[in-house]
This record gives sequence, C-alpha cells and structure tokens, in this order.
Amino acid sequence: MQLVIENLTKTYPGGVTALSDLSLTIYQGMFGLLGPNGAGKSTLMRTLATIQDPDEGSIMLDDIDVLHQKNEVRKVLGYLPQEFGVYPKISALAMLDYLAYLKGVWNRHERKEQVEYLLNKTNLWGFRNRRLGGFSGGMKQRFGIAQALLGNPQLIIVDEPTAGLDPAERNRFLNLLSEIGENTIVILSTHIVDDVKELCTQMAIITGGRLQYKGRPADAIASLEGRVWMKRIHKAEVEETRKNHVVIFERLLAGTPEIHILSDNQPDATFAPVSPGLEDVYFAHLISSTNSGLRQN
Repeated sequence: MQLVIENLTKTYPGGVTALSDLSLTIYQGMFGLLGPNGAGKSTLMRTLATIQDPDEGSIMLDDIDVLHQKNEVRKVLGYLPQEFGVYPKISALAMLDYLAYLKGVWNRHERKEQVEYLLNKTNLWGFRNRRLGGFSGGMKQRFGIAQALLGNPQLIIVDEPTAGLDPAERNRFLNLLSEIGENTIVILSTHIVDDVKELCTQMAIITGGRLQYKGRPADAIASLEGRVWMKRIHKAEVEETRKNHVVIFERLLAGTPEIHILSDNQPDATFAPVSPGLEDVYFAHLISSTNSGLRQN
C-alpha cells in the first residue's frame, strides 16, 4: 500500500498559504512528518483525512482517489486530530463500542474484543466505566488514540499525538504505534523530534507548506556528518555567536548555553566536532527555509 500526494496546494481566505505545490509518496510503515507550528502539517492531515479539500492537487491511496472517494477512504482510515473532543456524559466503554459500530464493526463479539483490547493497550481498562467528562487531558488523548485504531485501519493519521502525555504514557503510545506500523501506513505529524527519531523509518520536514526534506532519518543525519560543531559559551556571548555563525541548535546544560553550529570547516579551536542528531537536521532545514524566504522577499 502507498499514499501518493501530488502538487497539493491550499490557500486560506486572507492569502495565507498552508500548502504550496507539495508532493510526497508515503509507503507502508511509520512515517514522521516534522515541522514547526504553522508549517502546514495539520492542513495536510485534515486533507488526507477527507475533512477539507485542497485548491489544487491529487491524492491516491493505492487505487482510491482520496479527494473524490471519501467514503472509501473513511472505511480504512484511523484519525486522531490535534484537538479531539469527547461526549462528557458517556463512559469510555460505551463510547468506544458505539464508535466501533460506526466504523463498520457490526459483529458484537468482534466489537467487544476490539474495544477491550484497545482499552487495555491504552491503559484505560480500569477507567472503562468512567464518564469521559471526568478524564484528564492525558486520558482523553489515550482515548483518542484508541478510537483511531478501531476497525483495523490501513491508513492511520495522528496529529501531535504525544501532546499532554506523561513520559510513561508517551512510551506506551509509541510502542503501540510501532506494533501497528508494521502492517499499515502510519503518519505521525509532530514538532517533537524525538518522536520521529525513536519510531520512524521514513520522514519529511515541511515549513511554510513546502517540502524541505524527505528520506530516512539516518540518511538525513549522515548528510551533516563532519559539519556540526559544538561550543559551550557564556550567556552574554549568545547573540554575538548568532551573528557570526549559523547556529542550528541551542540548549542549556546546568545553566550554561551549549550551541551547535553548521560549518564545512572548524570555525576555530574553541569549537569541537560533534556527531549530528536529528535535532540538528531539523533546525538546519528550518534555518535554510527561513533564509530562502528572506532572499525571495
């Protein structure tokens, strides 16, 4: 199974371009879609989920025309949007059973097995009879994950799924996605680099609605080998360093700034070579796209 996106464009009223001639092919397995807030990720996810239409372009899921055969897509789709609402007065068990029926799981025994399996997998079995209105934010997110997996979907889209999850819940969710991703297309849209690094064999980076990179995370990291340099500096030096170097990554270690810069050669003896990570790749592409936009303007 493969998902082929060609020349997708979407402009909202007011002239805001969310997607700009975006083309992408996604194969079976875990696919990470990285980008900052406002990059166009959610617009792309909503379009793939048949919730909104683009201005131009086409999408094919094998032989299904996603834009013109929406009911066929929905039969094989599992979707967890970034903002997921629940009916507050219904229990998790009853709601999941009802949603399973709507997804076409009409056999009562099969439906019961699926619902119980997913409630256990998302660590909600002990809360199955609690009303959804009494769920915490993390519990609601886990319920959203469970409903997205109903009906054994062939295409699963999850938009910022680990937001609001504590570390244990996040690991449980990522392990579940990893299991499912062996036999389906799973698109993980996020701005959290670690989610992609730990899970995905293929990835893309989009900014400003445009595709900046598509390939294997390992290949993306290898492309920066020997070009990333690290230095720990005083806080007062940060601005000056930004002026003189291409700073792609910053963090504080014990209150001291550590910076990574991108350079084909060692800037000076105070910079040490460092093995690049996916964070370096991500921020390098963000900076490149920003500078490209500035040049065009």
